[in-house]
Amino acid sequence: MPERPKKMERQAGGGILSRFRKRLPLHRAGPPQDNLGEVVKEPERALENCLPNFAGGQHFFEYLLVVSLKKKHSGEDYEPRIIYQFPKRENLLRGQQEEEERLLGAIPLFCFPDGNERAPLTECPRETFSFVLTNVDGSRKIGYCRRLLPAGRGPRLPRVYCIISCIGCFGLFSKILDEVEKRHQISMAIIYPFMQGLREAAFPAPGKTVTLKSFIPDSGTEFISLTRPLDSHLEHVDFRSLMRCLSFEQILQIFASAVLERRIIFLAEGLSTLSQCIHATAALLYPFSWAHTYIPVVPESLLGTVCCPTPFMVGVQMRFRQEVLDSPMEEVLLVNLCEGTFLMSVGDEKDILPPKLQDDILESLGQGIKESQTPAASEQINEHVSRPFVQFFVKTVGHYASYIKREANGQGCFQERAFCKALTSKANRRFVKKFVKTQLFSLFIQEAEKSKNPPADYFQKKILEYEEQKKQKKPKEKTVK
Repeated sequence: MPERPKKMERQAGGGILSRFRKRLPLHRAGPPQDNLGEVVKEPERALENCLPNFAGGQHFFEYLLVVSLKKKHSGEDYEPRIIYQFPKRENLLRGQQEEEERLLGAIPLFCFPDGNERAPLTECPRETFSFVLTNVDGSRKIGYCRRLLPAGRGPRLPRVYCIISCIGCFGLFSKILDEVEKRHQISMAIIYPFMQGLREAAFPAPGKTVTLKSFIPDSGTEFISLTRPLDSHLEHVDFRSLMRCLSFEQILQIFASAVLERRIIFLAEGLSTLSQCIHATAALLYPFSWAHTYIPVVPESLLGTVCCPTPFMVGVQMRFRQEVLDSPMEEVLLVNLCEGTFLMSVGDEKDILPPKLQDDILESLGQGIKESQTPAASEQINEHVSRPFVQFFVKTVGHYASYIKREANGQGCFQERAFCKALTSKANRRFVKKFVKTQLFSLFIQEAEKSKNPPADYFQKKILEYEEQKKQKKPKEKTVK
């Protein structure tokens, strides 16, 4: 088996943050001021040092940032700047301070990825989107964003509320942004007590609810319930945008390209559509994780990413379509989400997956949609869409645990050749021989080799169900004979 390039990949991913270190100065501003001249009182900092740790040392979020557009000293263009940061961290070690500066230096461009050619507006549709930043150690931070116009009359520049967290739970953070927006419409001053209460709260376990108490002027005390989905492997995704934009056959071809770690570019007008569709595509790979370049919305200054020779999955706004088409690219799948078409492709996308398993996925997707013709919660739709793709991996690589040989010290060693030979279907075997060479599979097996027992997660549950079905099927076949 090829050497697993985990360390190399982590270094590559960290380039997104380090690239901004010298290009964007960190704007440490005081409290933000809107057009009404309202000054926001900073929350008390004393609590920062006595906050409890939850979820393996993680808080609900790391930062709440407000990012606004400010005119450059020269010219008419604007540049995004952080005008408020909560909490403000003090007494950081030098390494921690440098990491924070890299992070906070990169965030403004991802909050306003559509360039600096902006003018004040009287109306601006609100947009909810997200981005992912990868650090040098491979860890990822997610930015949950809500862009809207500040309160006031006359032309104004949009403002972005951005919550930075290590936790992937888009539905939950979208509800938090709803609460932030509701308070934004009243007074910015009441946003921060709410976020302070959230930061002190324990991140709930799957299926559990945390309730926050928050005071709103003229409304009194409100109780806000935040529930984490029971099925945690789908809590970071909403498949509805992907299904609205593309057919099942197209989604299957994109999935096939992602499985072989190819270069994939999504084009769309809206930031929300781009971020939702790219997160949905990555979620189809469960239980495997995309470890290459991953930028849900590429800022204008990073459009050169589409020329990279390494695998990537990125979203680009439609206004930059011509720049993308003019870029030197090889073997890329370019997806137009606005028109539901492929502008560029390798040409073999329909032949990557075994034909029988492709038919199974398409049949299951169609049946799942028929069953949910009535208005359904996003969790139900997510389950319908995700299930056939999980089943695909169950049928092709679900037997992996039987081919990890344990040493005396408990360390496992994966038997790749025997694993591939165990598949009776030639089509499945051909596919798996390619798939085991990917980093998707390599990183998954690395973790499996370290663990003495398979994790008790959704994938393992489906493997056990499938094995039980096969056991029940064999006696019936013998009876027929």
